[in-house]
Amino acid sequence: MLGAIIGDIIGSRFEFDRGNKSKEFELFTETCDFTDDTVMTIAVAEALMNAGKEADEKTIKTCLIRSMKFWGQKYPYAGYGARFIDWVLTDDPKPYGSYGNGSGMRVSPVGWLYDTLERTREVARWTAEVTHNHPEGIKGAESTAAAIYLARQKTPKEDIKKYIEDEFGYDLSRTLDEIRPDYEHVEDCMHTMPEAFTCFIEGVSYEDTIRNVMYIGGDTDTLGAIAGAIAEAFWWIPARIEIKASKYIPEEFQLVVKRFMDSVLDNCPKKYMGSVFDAPVIGKVLPEGTTFIKGENGCLIPVYPEGSGHEEKEKPDQSE
Repeated sequence: MLGAIIGDIIGSRFEFDRGNKSKEFELFTETCDFTDDTVMTIAVAEALMNAGKEADEKTIKTCLIRSMKFWGQKYPYAGYGARFIDWVLTDDPKPYGSYGNGSGMRVSPVGWLYDTLERTREVARWTAEVTHNHPEGIKGAESTAAAIYLARQKTPKEDIKKYIEDEFGYDLSRTLDEIRPDYEHVEDCMHTMPEAFTCFIEGVSYEDTIRNVMYIGGDTDTLGAIAGAIAEAFWWIPARIEIKASKYIPEEFQLVVKRFMDSVLDNCPKKYMGSVFDAPVIGKVLPEGTTFIKGENGCLIPVYPEGSGHEEKEKPDQSE
């Protein structure tokens, strides 16, 4: 899920066709911020953890509605669509037939939590149905979660591509160079999911996947969230990107991320061990010049620059 959050933050300043469709840009600037994509990713993660892995449809949907309304009301100006914010604020929330790409951008936690592809797709479908119960909205959620599941299993990219094409009917034949000239901001699943998958398929790393998103433009925060979530599962995220991204993520979101990482260690111990979000710096804004070293358990330990005011009483042994 962290790959989705970081993709959202990086893509936020290029949304609504504000970029120049280039792969050459600073990943993080003062104009970056999290959007509704991050808020709802946090909401879905918390809901699924509260419900439990073996929960039934009614329990999961009840937890989803409660969590999505709670976080949505706490961050009401994060950039939601009109119908969704109405859903967040109403006392009687009902699905409203949406096929918007919001179902795909928030679903990434599902791709990590479950042990089979069938269960992954089932729960992904439920996360969509509380709002996005149109077949295309459901497909957006299922396909994203399935791709994440397959990516963390180290399934070859060509096999992931074939599965998405065969199971969901998306046309993934166009290259990024073919998509780029006429592509613009659009918020439905039909014109978001194929493009997001292609950004991942043509990528060679997490960072390159995110740069592919800005290269084609469009709804860049949501494309970044979807493609970034899959790329995270396939390659993982460089620590330098995690460190910089942590400055944009509120402490209460970071705590949910940490809890989520703890809950999925059985599925991906090598990936999460050593994450900056597994280090004892949750909620801190890291001063410029902070570096990290690995402790005996593999977790990252912060080493703060002299005079920053963040120095620990006992600095770690840097000979490790």
